[in-house]
Amino acid sequence: MKDASDVRARLDAVDYLVDDGLAMAVFLALRLGKPLLLEGEPGVGKTAAAKALALALRTPFIRLQCYEGLTAGEALYEWNYQRQLLAIRLAEAKQEKLSDADLFTAEFLQERPILRAVRHAGPTPPVLLIDEIDRADDEFEALLFEFLGEAAITVPELGTFTALRPPVVVLTSNRSRDLHDALRRRCLYHWIEFPAPARAAEIVRRSVPGATEPLIRSAAEFIGRVRGLELDKAPGLAETIDWVSALSALGVTDLTDAAVIGTLGTIAKTPDDRAAVALAVHQETP
Repeated sequence: MKDASDVRARLDAVDYLVDDGLAMAVFLALRLGKPLLLEGEPGVGKTAAAKALALALRTPFIRLQCYEGLTAGEALYEWNYQRQLLAIRLAEAKQEKLSDADLFTAEFLQERPILRAVRHAGPTPPVLLIDEIDRADDEFEALLFEFLGEAAITVPELGTFTALRPPVVVLTSNRSRDLHDALRRRCLYHWIEFPAPARAAEIVRRSVPGATEPLIRSAAEFIGRVRGLELDKAPGLAETIDWVSALSALGVTDLTDAAVIGTLGTIAKTPDDRAAVALAVHQETP
């Protein structure tokens, strides 16, 4: 991509709208070959940004979903112990003996998302999404330092694999815990703000083309007001899109109190939030 404007145009072509700040962050990440750490509230489009970037670049998309207890064997690589055991038994049947060097070869190596991205042999580097890195343990971050800094993975038995074309790496975080400074140093950074109602409406318009214009505008404005309430989990863009999709599927063409109350489950995800939003609806009714 030539510049930030080109980033905006190509992401717009795959129906992902970005502001100037995110467009510049993506452009610099691509130009400098640096990982990009995206933070923001849940539902503002961090994961969707990586998916859209893969579409815009017309390159494979690889996803690593992080969670507590994630290990190197699930994220980087693992040895195929079943194949190793089979090889041992076959050797024994032939009265042969295998050494460790025979068993720990590339033939028995299983690629997980990060090593698969490093060893990708296609003409264009893949987009690797390391999603919700804040859900993983602190120790897991240390496993990523070599990869994030050098686009390389070291397998002690085989040596270091270095990407011929460094993958495009996007990390996301909801800030459920602080990330290590060493990880942040290796990444470019951007915070994705929840968009203003007009921009949110444009995003919803792209995602739910069957919805009417009055419904989209009023829904985006209503979500903006709801986000000002003290909620356990404020609705994000993902919930807004789900809500407008549900309203459209029900044949709703303009927002009414009855339509809001009947579909609260798409935007309010706890009993307290449901009560707070319902109360706000009744208070707005003259």
